[in-house]
Amino acid sequence: MLDIEFLYRVYKQHPVVSTDSRRTPDGCLFFALKGASFDGNQFAAKALEGGAAVAVVDDASVVPSGSELTSADGRGRYVVVDDVLEALQALAAHHRRQYHRPVVQVTGTNGKTTTKELLAAVLSRKYKVLYTEGNLNNHIGVPLTLLRLRPEEHEIAIIETGANHPGEIAFLTSIVRPDYGLITNVGRAHLEGFGSFEGVKHTKGELYDYLKQQAAGRIFVCASNADLTGMLAERGVDPASEKCISYAHAGEGLASTLCTGQVASCSPTLTVTWQHGDGAGYTTATKLIGDYNLDNVLAAACVGLHFGVAESEIDKALTAYQPTLGRSEYRRTASNELIVDAYNANLTSMMAALKNFAAIQHEHKMVILGDMKELGAASGEAHRRVAEAALACGAEEAWFVGGEFSHALPDVSMHLGASACAPKRIGPRAQVFSDVHAVAEAIAACKPEGRLILIKGSNSTRLHQLPELL
Repeated sequence: MLDIEFLYRVYKQHPVVSTDSRRTPDGCLFFALKGASFDGNQFAAKALEGGAAVAVVDDASVVPSGSELTSADGRGRYVVVDDVLEALQALAAHHRRQYHRPVVQVTGTNGKTTTKELLAAVLSRKYKVLYTEGNLNNHIGVPLTLLRLRPEEHEIAIIETGANHPGEIAFLTSIVRPDYGLITNVGRAHLEGFGSFEGVKHTKGELYDYLKQQAAGRIFVCASNADLTGMLAERGVDPASEKCISYAHAGEGLASTLCTGQVASCSPTLTVTWQHGDGAGYTTATKLIGDYNLDNVLAAACVGLHFGVAESEIDKALTAYQPTLGRSEYRRTASNELIVDAYNANLTSMMAALKNFAAIQHEHKMVILGDMKELGAASGEAHRRVAEAALACGAEEAWFVGGEFSHALPDVSMHLGASACAPKRIGPRAQVFSDVHAVAEAIAACKPEGRLILIKGSNSTRLHQLPELL
């Protein structure tokens, strides 16, 4: 049985945590996690040699005789537990309970990473903020983020949580124990794991379930989003009650809505006009692409206002924020203008991106779209809908990448030999490619110039490699 108090004393002496034996800062605490193709126990000795002070393992056979640490101030260098992952999660949950400042948990189908980063940018104008790095939002990333919390340093924490199966948000929420929660939206993603759109809503709504039970818990919610307000209603929570702190599109807010706003322009970067209650408004020019980012911007403004960040500072933070990781990112190269949103893709985000792209005025538009993953039985219909939207968005060329699009588009045969770069043309404007390498060869051959190009697909299609070639 895990002695969490003992493990916590060890952690307090060695508060930097690593799970990668190749990256072990001097004096760190190494957790020997297992993966599908590796066993961290086998690398514990290497981690210690590389600088780790103590290794947490669940295979006693890797511990040299006399090397087990049995007291926090002992001389051993190994802590043996029943399960390393469970120990990591329990340690993070225990550490979280020692932190008595606000914790905001962010989840949702689309936009959660962008929203988390916008929140961090805004709140950092007034507070010292800890927030999830990149997309470390799963059963390993969340504990690692929480273990970076320093109660004496951080004044607020923003923790991103993701899920692709029922129950995952409830589990992560039990570790995070948020004071505030924000669901960006719910959409048709990970249907293979969730089973249906209702499954998506149920799982994301596990955050609402937790906060409903906490007397002091508060929910940030977009009052213009019928799915989110419906999820609250199903749980007996009134968006206009003190339990909720709302933001909304202009003209759609509740009497208690803290922040409202609308799209001022989006050609191609997004400019938003927003205001605090009945106060004077701000027009904020962001570096984000897509009117679908309106809710993310308003969420950040709403959270900032709630925590007392000055409106002028919110405006500055939103203006300065630079998208990263290929999320709603605008780039200008020597040859083309690019809209890079190639970190993730599902039916909801694809359709939103194509709708926005269709509204942008440009003489020569092109789309490069990669497969959407984890859609299960809905995959064929989803890819057909996206292909139809892509062909109707005003682009001169539509390139589709991957087997899912190949199956969804009729009369397509792939050339999968050594020269897998030679696609079969479907029509005057569309082509299908087997993979990103085939696309790279096609780019080298035809050298697109003077175009506005939308690049979007699931991360596994590796379309993030293409901007450097365009």
